Amino acid sequence: MNDQPFKLHRLLLVAAASLYIWVLLAFEHYNGGVVSHHLLHREDLPAISNWWGALVLPLLSWFLTGRIYKRVVTAYPFAVVAGFIGALLFGILLSVLFVYQQQQMLSGLMLSLPVLALIFPLYRAEFLLGFVLGMCFTFGALIPAGVGTLVVLMSFILHKTLRPLLGYLFGFFAGSKDSTIG
Repeated sequence: MNDQPFKLHRLLLVAAASLYIWVLLAFEHYNGGVVSHHLLHREDLPAISNWWGALVLPLLSWFLTGRIYKRVVTAYPFAVVAGFIGALLFGILLSVLFVYQQQQMLSGLMLSLPVLALIFPLYRAEFLLGFVLGMCFTFGALIPAGVGTLVVLMSFILHKTLRPLLGYLFGFFAGSKDSTIG
């Protein structure tokens, strides 16, 4: 198996993610200092510096691209690219809504995640990577990685347990109606 093209893609993705976070940190450093974010957006809780992103984002992108490769083996199918882009746009949208203090829309989008987890396998690596990269500009890398990990766990549980159960119940009730008609 020739995995040289993937290794090159992996290195390029990790390099792009690393460059992205370092440019963001340099911009923050020269424009008032690197931002720190308080947990749960409360001043009485500890703050997390965006400097952590310099370590977290390259390691996370390396790990997640490895997970993607183990699943798809030779090439990135449309579903992987679409999942990454969809999660990236979702993360950007959440960030924009947070910056513009659109709490109702932000809450609505966050509450849509369980429904989306029933439809899409949000627990896959490309979704987490896109989500974290989409939110990095606003929140750094550590907070989106933590929130994304919780979304991954929730999605895995819902997609692997509730989705098959709902499918079974739908099939059971749809099948029982057919048997009463005939």
